[in-house]
Amino acid sequence: MSLWSRISDALAALAKGEPLSAVFDRLRTPPERTAAFAIAVIALSAKMAKADGLVTRDEVSAFRAVFHIPPGEERNAARVFNLARQDVAGFEEYARKIRRMFAENDGTLCDLMEGLFHIAMADGKYHPKEDAFLERVAGIFGLTQAQFRSLRARFVPDAEPDPYAVLGLEPGASLEQVRAAWRQMVRECHPDRLKARGVPEEMVRIAERRLVAANRAYEEISGKAV
Repeated sequence: MSLWSRISDALAALAKGEPLSAVFDRLRTPPERTAAFAIAVIALSAKMAKADGLVTRDEVSAFRAVFHIPPGEERNAARVFNLARQDVAGFEEYARKIRRMFAENDGTLCDLMEGLFHIAMADGKYHPKEDAFLERVAGIFGLTQAQFRSLRARFVPDAEPDPYAVLGLEPGASLEQVRAAWRQMVRECHPDRLKARGVPEEMVRIAERRLVAANRAYEEISGKAV
């Protein structure tokens, strides 16, 4: 069964009234876990689209960059989006259930937030309501303010990113702390770790952007310390 078929079947169960938590309980192990990750991004990105009141073609293209839709799967993909649009549950309910599903590994929740930031920035604009939405979701996920600032610094090009923020640190952190944060980000970006968390293949490529930003931030800080 393909990824999109799994997603479609899971959302069909939701449409019939099966609780989200029950559906997610069946999606805790690979390859079903990747389907759960996809459903989470679909549901939250659909809710996020309402934040600025507009779904652009760029956002649709960005979603395709996170989740490849192969030939022959367009019908299942369309069904997923239709079911997501019909759902009236609030985004906070989804976010809480998703957090419980991935509670043992907040790395997956950071991956999910990364996908949402990628979609939010697809049109080149970062709406204040999108910022409020993403900050609220990050809070429900249990991410720290430092983690949220790190994500925003890497995705929102409103200014030259603060290298400390990119690494999730406060300004003035010691070089030892900087090195430890950088090493942690490098480990989290390893393709094997990402796949083990149920992250789709396309998201592995997006994580390369995280690695580039981490390396640049580390070089900038360590260079000033010399």
